Amino acid sequence: MSDSSTAVRLDGKVVSEQVRRELANTVSEFKNKHPAFAPKLVAIQVGTRSDSSVYIRQKSKACNEIGILFEHIQLPSDIQQSELDKHLDKINNDPLVHGIIVQLPVPDHLNTKHIVHSICPEKDVDGFHAENIGHLSKRATEPFFHSCTPLGCIELLKRYNISVAGKNAVVVGRSDIVGSPIAMMLTNLDATVTLCHSKTKDIEAKVRNADILVVAIGKLEFIKADWVKQGAVVIDVGMNAKDDPSKKAGYRWVGDVEAAAKQRAAYMTPVPGGVGPMTVAMLLSNVVTSAIRHFEASSIVSIVPNPLTLQDPVPSDIAIASAQTPKLISQLAGELNLAHAEFEPYGKYTAKVTLDVLDRLQNNSNGHYVVVTGISPTPLGEGKSTVTIGLTQALYAHLKRPAFACVRQPSQGPTFGIKGGAAGGGYSQVTPMTSMNLHLTGDIHAITAANNLVAAAVDARLFHESTQTDMQLFNRLCPKKKGERKFADIMLRRLQNLGISKTNPDDLTPEEISRFVRLDIDQIMWRRVLDTNDRFLREITIGEAATERGMVRKTGFDISVASEIMAVLALTTSLPDMRERLGRMVVALSKKGEPITCDDIGITGALTVLMKDAINPTLMQTLEGSPVFVHAGPFANIAHGNSSIVADRIALKLVGAPAGEPVTLENAGYVVTEAGFGADIGFEKFVNIKCRASGLVPDAAVIVATIRALKMHGGGPDVVPGKPLAEEYTRENLGLLEKGFANLRRHIENVSKVGLQAVVAINAFSTDTEAELELVRRLAREAGAYDAVPTNLWAKGGAGATELAEAVVRCCSESKQNSKFHVLYDHNLPIKSKIETIAKEFYRAGSVSFSKEAERKIEEFTRNGWDKMPVCMAKTQYSFSADPALKGAPEGFDLPIRDIRASLGAGFVYPLCGAMQTLPGLPTRPCFYDIDVDSETGDVLGLF
Repeated sequence: MSDSSTAVRLDGKVVSEQVRRELANTVSEFKNKHPAFAPKLVAIQVGTRSDSSVYIRQKSKACNEIGILFEHIQLPSDIQQSELDKHLDKINNDPLVHGIIVQLPVPDHLNTKHIVHSICPEKDVDGFHAENIGHLSKRATEPFFHSCTPLGCIELLKRYNISVAGKNAVVVGRSDIVGSPIAMMLTNLDATVTLCHSKTKDIEAKVRNADILVVAIGKLEFIKADWVKQGAVVIDVGMNAKDDPSKKAGYRWVGDVEAAAKQRAAYMTPVPGGVGPMTVAMLLSNVVTSAIRHFEASSIVSIVPNPLTLQDPVPSDIAIASAQTPKLISQLAGELNLAHAEFEPYGKYTAKVTLDVLDRLQNNSNGHYVVVTGISPTPLGEGKSTVTIGLTQALYAHLKRPAFACVRQPSQGPTFGIKGGAAGGGYSQVTPMTSMNLHLTGDIHAITAANNLVAAAVDARLFHESTQTDMQLFNRLCPKKKGERKFADIMLRRLQNLGISKTNPDDLTPEEISRFVRLDIDQIMWRRVLDTNDRFLREITIGEAATERGMVRKTGFDISVASEIMAVLALTTSLPDMRERLGRMVVALSKKGEPITCDDIGITGALTVLMKDAINPTLMQTLEGSPVFVHAGPFANIAHGNSSIVADRIALKLVGAPAGEPVTLENAGYVVTEAGFGADIGFEKFVNIKCRASGLVPDAAVIVATIRALKMHGGGPDVVPGKPLAEEYTRENLGLLEKGFANLRRHIENVSKVGLQAVVAINAFSTDTEAELELVRRLAREAGAYDAVPTNLWAKGGAGATELAEAVVRCCSESKQNSKFHVLYDHNLPIKSKIETIAKEFYRAGSVSFSKEAERKIEEFTRNGWDKMPVCMAKTQYSFSADPALKGAPEGFDLPIRDIRASLGAGFVYPLCGAMQTLPGLPTRPCFYDIDVDSETGDVLGLF
């Protein structure tokens, strides 16, 4: 209690200034440590009330002084509730906004309660949301925010060292904004609280007993001075206008308590200058708290493993997947700190993630980047997908590091054919594996639709040009509507390419009209696709119907994942970039030999519409709960065989370090991406095509090898799907193994050629002996591998790859400190030079021979300016040479280039080394014999 007869002034103005200075220092210091930190408050004002505008300006000024970004959204007074809801929804889902206030009051036609409860509780810095107020009543939980005015009252008590515990506190007024919240806050500080209101009987007696009196009833001088207990603490929240002719305005501000009470109280807030300034200070404090909380939470990926229950013997893949319940996709997205607007669920366990994440995290450092490749495989495959998933599980669930796998989407052709799916295997799988191996989110269907729309458009244009005059074509392409012709936007692009700058169709001369409408299609290069293995569609005849007027021609189908649109999807970096790439795709040649593109056909916009959702990567998870992006699935022998750039970029940002902070072992995670087939194919294209397009720099390469494949390369019998393995593969044979090691040695050398270190993952089988595994380890290390580690991830999941994961972590750490990564060749070299560089440096060919057709194409491509793109070699995956029977590590052979083609949309030319199959056929016994559905449960059966 004060020694004087007048209460100590609880000066809210002085305290609020102290709070603001402290907040400014907090923001400045936090920003120095974390340059990307930028707290932001958004204030919505409906209408133009002058008092509301004053309050908004005050808050804006206060935010600027502290370092809080402030955005004022002023909406018309007649806005409807639904439109206001849209604004709130957008701001709620903006991860760059940390606080939202709606300036009250709002016009009568709007529902204030609905508005308050429409603000996300995590951004409700006013503390008005029912969820925040409700948590005040529970001792076991805390609200995201306390209401600003009650919080300001409590702060005043703390700043003046006024003890609350054990005191009798009386709160007069029970509003949701002040009275009820402060009563609960005082209770939580161990005061004995009585909550009074206008209907309380004998309120005077209760007030007289108060050690701490808080009044917020909104009635002028409702509490009389002589009611106040001698030595009490009085906090007057009221602000009422009282007539006073002596004042210029004709009134003065008074509280809910008579001012004379200060003669009895020990401490008392002035009116004005008491609680009012504290309310704004606490609003600012809530915004800073929210921003720091969000920054710290979003800087760390939550690691929540999904434990495995291992069985021996190992059940079928589908049995394992069915026994493991995945995390809900909303939970996984939350662990990755994705905002609600940044992902779109497709069912319970799958979602599309938008490219907006890249904008939000653009200043973040990338995490560690690991590519998984392999030796030249047997027809059975050596388990690259399984190693990719198992390694990610080991990093995430066992080493407790943020880890993301990025893999290709499987084609349904192999799924129902002979190879099966590509979700990994055993206890190292992507789940739900049935979704992944079937329709997933429809990306391949979108590619199929887009590809076949191009094919239909090209054939239709050829038909119409052959049956119509120039003016007939012009009148149909640019019809008069209400007496006026207009060019579609895509037509203006064609005119520009033709060197015609006119924008009014009626201004074209007859010669310009002819040039515009006549594509003069001669050689159609575009084929239709489907996502099914169907040998009888490889070569077909179309145009047989009488309505096509004898325009019969031979063509064929490819499998959908062989479409150039798939390669475009995998290599695109943004929606505008994808549109440009789609427009550049060459679909035919004119009679003059000039390329005809999708832009010329006028179909680019429609293709982009079909592909606009497919550009977003699909978020899934491994059996052990680590996140996975499944996106794009280009063939590795005829295309570049890697998952998408955008998936890798988003993953690297999500597990990366906050902006301005160096990447360390502690603050950054790992992205494990897979390159198709052996290192001579998928890895070479990963380096020279994918990394060149993305600008991303890998930190380590994992080469997957099996004892089985190495023995085959040492001269073992052919490995044939569907037939039992020969005895050489099931018994120890160190001589055969050492001879076949030459293949792995070559791949290790090739990885080193581009400045990366290789970690060899030996995918162990039950028939492998300790001596065989140890031999490969020793030879790999002697050959220059960073390390070589046996793994058992098929049978044990991540637990079977912890040693591999530890080696990868060490390798990445060293690489980050001194990266030597580089591409193999300069893309500006002549086409022949680039082909010869790959053939001689990676394949060890002695020479390269070009057919007459290939020579002609190279001259044509050079003449058209297509010679500055990277090269995507189309060759067998089973050998370094073009001969699949030539195993091991052959050298000095001739590499024949029989043809060369251009994928201008994808951005590469691809030489063909020997015959390449672009549409597989079904075997005698396809996988579909075993696939069914349980009619009672709806579960998929027999899918691997």
